[in-house]
Amino acid sequence: MRAVWKGTIGFGTYAIPVKAYSATEEHNIPLHQVHEPDGGRVRVKWVCEVDGAEVPAHEIAKGHPVPGGDVVLLTSRDFASLLAPTTQSMDVLGFTPAEQVDSTYFARSYYLEPEPTGTKPYVLLSEALQQSGRIAIVKVTLRQRETLGALRVRDQVLVLETMLWPDEIRRPDFPFLHEDVDLRRGELRNAVSLIEDLTQDFEPSRYTDRYREALEALIQAKVDGDDVLQPTAAEQAEGVTRLLAALQQNAVEADDAAVTRAKAATGKAREARTRAKRASSAKSRAKTT
Repeated sequence: MRAVWKGTIGFGTYAIPVKAYSATEEHNIPLHQVHEPDGGRVRVKWVCEVDGAEVPAHEIAKGHPVPGGDVVLLTSRDFASLLAPTTQSMDVLGFTPAEQVDSTYFARSYYLEPEPTGTKPYVLLSEALQQSGRIAIVKVTLRQRETLGALRVRDQVLVLETMLWPDEIRRPDFPFLHEDVDLRRGELRNAVSLIEDLTQDFEPSRYTDRYREALEALIQAKVDGDDVLQPTAAEQAEGVTRLLAALQQNAVEADDAAVTRAKAATGKAREARTRAKRASSAKSRAKTT
């Protein structure tokens, strides 16, 4: 794994140097957008809506639209000025019971690994959190943005859960919340009984991604049945076709040019003969006179 952040946890008089690693990864099957007839990859181009020109990556910046159609251009220097004085510290703001923090606030998970010099205070904080049943609320600058976070323990390892800010949590407002729904005591008792009957320990390995398995099987079946395209060959064939068309067009244009030159030469010869006849006639008339 590659560390995405290095810094220090400030815990009382302790400074715990750690590295952060992404705790999760998605196992998506890569699917590209392709041209159906030949399987060629479809590419996205960035085009300026003002002049219609294709924009290279080094000319792409960020801007904020304001009323009236104007845009406030923000440079990398502007963003750098927004960062905290240090981006290498994780400040503990306080501790709270874990059950008081709704999981909706959690965004992404990161494992924290202690540097050798910080192993003892790291383990001390981990054990203290477990015994107290608390999580630590922290602030940290991660990926160039200050974020709220929570430190909890998983298998003796400190886990940083980045959190959404309160105004980023949507408030549900559905019609049934304003209705008086009548629940009978017997119905509720049966529902609770059913939940208790189906209650079991959570074992993640018991569950599988059946959609991904089915998609993998479908792709393999098409490969085994040779139901595939060869985009490179198709591109080469298309290139040959374009080349032949260009050569044919050049040949046609060359023929047309030759015909044009021949006609021009014939016209000039005819004009020369006409002028010679006129000159001869003029001389004959002069002699007669």
